[in-house]
Amino acid sequence: MANIEDAKKAVSEFLKKTLSVKDVKVIKASKAGDGWESEAEVYEESSFIKSLGLSTRVQDRNIYEVKLNDKLEVQSYEIKT
Repeated sequence: MANIEDAKKAVSEFLKKTLSVKDVKVIKASKAGDGWESEAEVYEESSFIKSLGLSTRVQDRNIYEVKLNDKLEVQSYEIKT
């Protein structure tokens, strides 16, 4: 059975790959039934600035909610902010 560190690592690796970002900080992880629920803080290129076609280092801070099953497979993820 997976422990909380394994769950945090799975979330971090999934978001890095899916969102093409360098850093992911897991800020919440808890056992939920047969799986895990977590929240992670991710800094991404500002979608507003990007839509204007401007080059900048401005980044948006986004929180993602990720749900894993007991085998640490991602069941769902969504942006919260």
